[in-house]
Order: sequence, then structure tokens, then C-alpha cells
Amino acid sequence: MEENRYPLFNEFRTGKIDLDSTMKLLEKFRILFDYEHVKHVFKKTLDKRKTHMINIEDFRAIYRALVHRSEFRELFCAYSPNCKILSATDLSEFLRREQYETEADETTALEIILKYEPIEEVRKRRQMSFEGFVRYMSSEDSSIFKNDHKTVYQDMNHPLCDYFISSSHNTYLISDQLVGPSHLWGYTSALLKGCRCLEIDCWDGSNNEPVVYHGHTLTSKIPFCSVIQVIDKYAFVASEYPVVLSLENHCSPKQQEVMAEYLGSILGDKLLTSTIGDTVVTQLPSPEALKFKILIKNKKVGTIEEGMLRRHTDSHGETGLISEFEYLSDEDETDEKAPLYTRSRSSKRKGERIVSPSPRKKAKMKKMKIAIALSDLVIYTKSEKFVNFEHSLANQKCFENNSIGEVRARKFVKHSAKEFVSHTSRFITRIYPKGTRANSSNYNPQEFWNVGCQMVALNFQTPGLQMELQDGKFLDNGGCGYILKPEFLRNHNSTFTPQNVGRYSNPTSLSIRLISGHQLPPSNLSKTNKADPLVTIEIYGVPEDQVKKKSSVIKSNALSPRWDELFSFTVQVPELALIRFCVEDEISLVANEFLGQYTLPLLSLNKGYHNVPLLSKDGANLEPASLFVHVWYY
Repeated sequence: MEENRYPLFNEFRTGKIDLDSTMKLLEKFRILFDYEHVKHVFKKTLDKRKTHMINIEDFRAIYRALVHRSEFRELFCAYSPNCKILSATDLSEFLRREQYETEADETTALEIILKYEPIEEVRKRRQMSFEGFVRYMSSEDSSIFKNDHKTVYQDMNHPLCDYFISSSHNTYLISDQLVGPSHLWGYTSALLKGCRCLEIDCWDGSNNEPVVYHGHTLTSKIPFCSVIQVIDKYAFVASEYPVVLSLENHCSPKQQEVMAEYLGSILGDKLLTSTIGDTVVTQLPSPEALKFKILIKNKKVGTIEEGMLRRHTDSHGETGLISEFEYLSDEDETDEKAPLYTRSRSSKRKGERIVSPSPRKKAKMKKMKIAIALSDLVIYTKSEKFVNFEHSLANQKCFENNSIGEVRARKFVKHSAKEFVSHTSRFITRIYPKGTRANSSNYNPQEFWNVGCQMVALNFQTPGLQMELQDGKFLDNGGCGYILKPEFLRNHNSTFTPQNVGRYSNPTSLSIRLISGHQLPPSNLSKTNKADPLVTIEIYGVPEDQVKKKSSVIKSNALSPRWDELFSFTVQVPELALIRFCVEDEISLVANEFLGQYTLPLLSLNKGYHNVPLLSKDGANLEPASLFVHVWYY
């Protein structure tokens, strides 16, 4: 950092460099710094000098303490003959040998040099200094998440049911389910996160204006039209793939017509009102074919063809009747008592097939009036009451989907996983949290992804492990909200079950060397920048792959803890596995405080030396806080 390279000398001539000026100067180097860590290093420097100001030598020492990381220096010197400069050839060799970038050549290296080398004369000589190397190794380009997974790379031409779809439950709530506020921000934030299935709980409001809230509770109400306006504005900001509006419809036919009117007038061409191509639907269209379209998921009267014939006629005031047995109320599922299987006895009445439950189960016939105008907006996502797998296989159409509560779904995973996988290979299946989760807590979504459920709906407003898994899974495929399911969850003849993966096992050996941490968030208990960090590395996937490994604790060092510890895993079903890095502060022998985490799909791991960004409880980036690891798998 000689004076002619960095125009700092003048700043120090006045001899008035305090902590704030130091922060401002550090910002000029285009490297991110944590204020608490700078403050601590600055204070240590002052303690030696017994003064409030620092000179240029002190500033250099502070800069080096924060930037010149020993683990980077070791790597740099392994490839730089004089430990000062990397040529393009040296850098391309590093990329090939250490980063497993087999295609890397001098052109690749030059692009990196031009992007990251801050010293002009070094850049002109097409070389990289240690300063450039540090910037490159700390950058997004050296992140543990594969670069080519940051954009849409999967085949988007499969039927909709072949994808995991990012889905939200009670999207209008921003806290709990009983007295919390309903808010438009629930929809905005979910859509900006790439969520593609939103839930709208609709009830009759005053002045013939439908409202959205959690019925029979004290949660506040928002106008249905405002919700649709927000969806219209934000639907395709984060992703161009289709959005499904899951209507939990409690409105009278009169207000259902108002809903249909708003959907049409506000969403315009975005609203899907007819089939794409053939009116006889034998297979669901693909996300690619439905780009920039909004689909309505609701009960439907009659067939798609009938609705299409009515398209340009006035169906004002017309209603249809839907009769179905209700075993338990759909959204208020406290369904511990729901039967696992119901043998169906069919009886014909007025041309409809009615499936009666087993006699031991009390069920009441429920009749619902549906406005034809709203019914006709349902094309590929018709809500159909789930009876049992056998019944679905015999009767269900490809465009009919089921919602199953988590308790009942968990029993299916346990006792009839093979039938569950067969069902989800054919029909979109939505899982939702049980009604007793009044505080909007979440279940673990992994167990339902493991059997191929497409719409595993979570309370997006509730931070924690479950949402971290959701966010981590849907980082994949460019964060577009659709992830192609593995072949064994799409194949109608699959015999895969999560408990017994059998021939679908694809064992992968994974080794992760946890090298160091950098500018980790200090402990809440620390008056300075200290913490006692430890790292947990976890795999989430099929039961056999679930594992958790812990590092040792590094005492009082959040600035630059060094572990150099190796963790080895064997993963049977990498296609379903997520890996989670969690950094905690050891407060006592029995308690740890969360500092940050990062979760990503196992198959999105970059090989080689990479930084792991850290996120806060609510998903915010904690940069510059990160871990430094070496990843290898085969």
C-alpha cells in the first residue's frame, strides 16, 4: 500500500484520523467491514499509542489485520513463486487444481484479474497482487453456491406436477393466526422471495366488498381488491414463471362474482382464463408455457370445456352446487382423528359420483354454492377433496389437485409412502400446517419434499429452521420458485420411498474442511467484538441422510477464528439433500446463541476453496460475515 498507489497520504498529513475517518477510508478500498470489528482493532492500536488519533502506519496495521487473512496468504504463496504476484498462468493453474474448474485457461484468469485487481500497474501487466486475490476470494464469484445454479438451468418444459413449487400458507398474515395483523406486505415479501403459490382467505365484507383475513379470529381485514392489485404489481418481479392463487373461499356467490370481476379487471391478460391449445386436458402445461400467467386454484363446477363455451356469455347471477363429504374442516385441520384409509362405496346420484366414507367415521354432507363466473376462471388448478390414494388413482383428473393437512400427510409418509409418491407423480399436492399452530409456527418441509409433494406451504412470516430450509432449497434454479423433481419422484412407476431408497440410492462422498470464519457477528453478551463461535454442519434429506456434526469452540474470537477441521459425509440421495452451515456462540455448556446460517442444495455446492455467506434469522445477508471452507465430493 505505497503512497503513490493509494491517495491516503494527504488524509494523514493533518494527523486527525479518528475511528469514523478510518471507517470512511476503509470504504474506499471497496471491501466490506463490520463496524464492531474495526472499532475493536482501532482501539487495540490506540491502546499501544495512548492517543485518540492514528498515523498512516497504524492505518496500515489495521487494514492488514482485517484484510490480509493468513488462510488466503497460504493459498496465494502456494501458487505465487515470489509470494507477491500471480501471473495469469499461475492463477489459471490455481483455478484448475484447487477450484476444480477444468475449463479454466488464461482468458478466464485475465477476466478475474481485470475484475478484481485494484492496483492499476499490476492490472496493466496482467497480473494479480495479494490485494486482488483477497478481493477475488471474498467475492460472490468465490461463493460456495454454484454460479450456474444462480440462473434458470433446469428443463422448464415438464408438466407443472413435475416441479417443487415455492408455496406460502396464510400469506396475508405477518405474525400469528389469532390476533395478528393481516397486511399486504405478506404478499409483496413472499412474491419478492420467489414464492409462486399464494393463499388468499376470502370472506364477505361490508358494501359487497370481499375481504381477506383469517376467519373467526381477530386478525385484521384487508380488501380483496387491494390484495389483487399488489399481486398484479409484484407477481413477476423475482420470477417470470406462473403464480397460483390458492383461494380459501368463504364468500357468498354474490361476492364471489365481485372477486371474479376484480381478478379479471386488475390482472387483465396475466389471468389465465382458457386452456393453452387443446380444450381437452390430458396433461398439465409446463411452467415455460405458462410464463407470466396467474392461475386460480379453487373449487370448480362442471368441466373445463363447458366453462370455455360460456366464455363470452353473461353468467351473472348463475351458481353451481358442489356436494362433498366433509371428514374434517380443511383449513382448521386438527386432524389427529382423520382416518388413514377410507374404503370407498360409490353411489350414483344425479350423474355425480359420491364417495361415502367408512361407516365408523362421522362425515357430514357439505354443499357449497359457487358463482359460475369464479368457477370458470379455474382451468388447470381445480381443488378436489382428497379421499384416499385408491380413489384418486381411479377418478382424479390431471388438472385436479388436493390439499392435505400436515398431520394426515405425515401418517401417509409413515404408512403408505409408496402410494404417496405414486400420487404426487400424477397430481399437484399441497400440504398445509395444522390449525393448532396458532403462533404461525412451521413444520419441517423436508419430509413432504421427500415424497414429491409440490406445494409444501409454510408460514413465510415465521423465521427459523423450517424457512431456512425453504429459502435454501429454492435458491436453486435461479430462485425462480420452480425446481424440477428428481426422476424417481416424477416416474409413475417409481417404487422409491424415503425410508427405503433401494436402487434409487446414488451414494455421494462429501468432505468439507472448515478452515476459518471472518468478521462473524459478535456475541450479544460481548461488550467488544468477541464471541465463542462453533459451527454445526447438517444434512437434511431422506431419513438415512439426516446428520449433524459440530466443530470445536474457538474462544473469544469472532474476527478471525481458525478451525482447520475435516467433516466427512456419505449421502445416499443427494438429489433431495440440503446442507446447512450454522454458526453459534457458546454461551454456556448447555446453551448456544444463533449468530448466522446458510443453507443450500447439496448438488449446488461448488468444489474447492469457497466462502460461505451468512444470513440472519430473518434471512438478511450479514456480510462481511462468512466462513471459509474447502469442499470436495464424488
